[in-house]
Amino acid sequence: MNRFREDIEEEEIGPEPELKAVPKKPRTAEEKMDSNSFISKLFNDGLVTKEAATNALPFLCFLALLGMVYIANSHFAVNNVRRIDKLNKEVKELRWEYKSLKADLMFKSKLTEVAKKVDTLGIKELIEPPKKIIVKSDEY
Repeated sequence: MNRFREDIEEEEIGPEPELKAVPKKPRTAEEKMDSNSFISKLFNDGLVTKEAATNALPFLCFLALLGMVYIANSHFAVNNVRRIDKLNKEVKELRWEYKSLKADLMFKSKLTEVAKKVDTLGIKELIEPPKKIIVKSDEY
């Protein structure tokens, strides 16, 4: 299955050469950041091959799109909640205004209040009850 492993097994294995310690020269800050970065280690050390990364790219794009949809949905929900709160406050204020106007109208439509307002026009309150008019119709 693995070509490289099969090739190694076919080769003759010789004695391992002795490794000598090579003195390292001090690296600059830029070299340290480049060599120590997670992504460079991930691809250069062979943990993830370029083919595997390329094959996983559509899935990563899908996850990114899913994340953006999730964020947009949460923003939409928060805006809806704010709009609902604003409308609830407006409904409460309009209800208070309706009740106060209704009470004011009830007060102004009392017989005594109407009589006070109409008195300036010269119209006075009836003392005797109104009379009922009955019309006799001739039957044919």
